[in-house]
Amino acid sequence: MSETRPIALTIAGSDSGGGAGIQADLKTFQAFGVFGTSALTAITAQNTRAVTAVHAVPVEIVRAQIDAVVSDLPPAATKTGMLATAELVATVAEAIRAHRLPRYVLDPVMVATSGARLLDADAELTVARELLPLATLVTPNLHEAHILTGRLVGTLDQMRDAARALVDMGAAATLMKGGHMEGDAVDLFWDGSEERVWRKPRLATRHTHGTGCTLSAAVAAGLARGLALADAAERAVGWVAKAIETAPGLGSGHGPVNHFFPTD
Repeated sequence: MSETRPIALTIAGSDSGGGAGIQADLKTFQAFGVFGTSALTAITAQNTRAVTAVHAVPVEIVRAQIDAVVSDLPPAATKTGMLATAELVATVAEAIRAHRLPRYVLDPVMVATSGARLLDADAELTVARELLPLATLVTPNLHEAHILTGRLVGTLDQMRDAARALVDMGAAATLMKGGHMEGDAVDLFWDGSEERVWRKPRLATRHTHGTGCTLSAAVAAGLARGLALADAAERAVGWVAKAIETAPGLGSGHGPVNHFFPTD
């Protein structure tokens, strides 16, 4: 008898360059031995250099994708990435509530590595109002944490303050990505009672495309496999660091990380 694989669902946009978005999520799920399902929220034309076009999928089609997956392939964990518009954010939030989707990881994707905006400015408050209270974990970078909380986030102490603010705003836990901070790369986890901090020497590399998508997908995969939240976060942080370190060097811009790196 074949092994039954846990299922995870990603609700996110596509990356035609393959390094981020739905493509990165599915590669990450596969690396962790999790069967990946998806609901596509937006189609982007992009490569390692730039995002040149974005087309949001109609909200009724996004909801239909989620309903179809959940009715037949119920996920043990779910993550969201690029949601593009306030209407899409509200639609996805309603679907998560209606289906009571467990172990929800919110990656509040707002701006691509290349600098292109991936979330309308008027949707930022909708993310905080509609999705944060549903999240088992929210995984913002420093810029996203600043937008969501209104606080300056540039030091470890400021990361701590913002992480606590996000939990106070409704998220069950926060994994804050400090990759843009000066000095070492620092990631911070806070769940209202336990704090974990991971500090690693900064790698001199431009191959970091899709790290946020990959990290949140790795946490969702760990949760789908039954890991405790803090342990799933720790395993994801360590794996993504190795995926950056062993990046294949593709593209002439911000290249993708190594989704082939072993998880064990």
